[in-house]
Amino acid sequence: MEKQFDFNNELSGKITLVTGGTKGAGKAIAERLSNAGATVIITARNAPEKSDGRLHFISADLSKPEGTQKVVEEVFSAYKRLDILVNNLGGSETPGGGFAVLTDEDWQNTIQTNLLAPVRLDRGFLPQMVERRSGVIIHIASIQARLPLYDSTLPYAAAKAGLINYSKALSNEVSPKGVRVLTVSPGWIMTSSSSRMMERIAESSNSTIEQATQSVMDALGGIPYGRPAKPEEVAELVGFLISPRADYLTGTEYVIDGGTIPTI
Repeated sequence: MEKQFDFNNELSGKITLVTGGTKGAGKAIAERLSNAGATVIITARNAPEKSDGRLHFISADLSKPEGTQKVVEEVFSAYKRLDILVNNLGGSETPGGGFAVLTDEDWQNTIQTNLLAPVRLDRGFLPQMVERRSGVIIHIASIQARLPLYDSTLPYAAAKAGLINYSKALSNEVSPKGVRVLTVSPGWIMTSSSSRMMERIAESSNSTIEQATQSVMDALGGIPYGRPAKPEEVAELVGFLISPRADYLTGTEYVIDGGTIPTI
């Protein structure tokens, strides 16, 4: 007998955590899952600019072990379990200038945020998922794992490559125990911070926003689709992968980049 899905409430009753859920793609993912009926918890160092009563916010610095421990304890205290974990937190704050300007601290801070934070959260939440033989973990990586930009984001690219490798290995371990693990690797996403960056580039180069956007796309080697992704488009992919409609999908990386990666 075929399964019947209620797309509007397909995540009803599910407890979900989205890290980095106050801005950009993380915010869009949190809203997408809430719209599908899930109870959604979001984390970030700072509270969202606009409060959303549907989302339970936990302030935490996940780049530190005590931050991840705080989130694990608060989620279990409030909800007793977690069904879906979206490790969306990520970013790069390293300076431009190539390998020579990068310090040990630059490398360590980037790896803590982009690789070890998801590892720690998985370790905190996976045992109860395995015990119940039910759960989904999504790791948000990046196409920079395959197309690293050496000038300023080399540690970020290396950390995301490590995250993809770890995600695959973790899936091999826990998929037989009822927990699906998947990776989503976006290309360039036009977030509010990206929009502000385009404005700065346009101002400094005396060009238009469109010309500034094109210059960044050119630096990436081109985006065949002709534009960056919208946060909502990434969220829609994540929403599908989490849903019961994707029950047979695990251990796979899904790239959403408008065709940026030029190879198969």
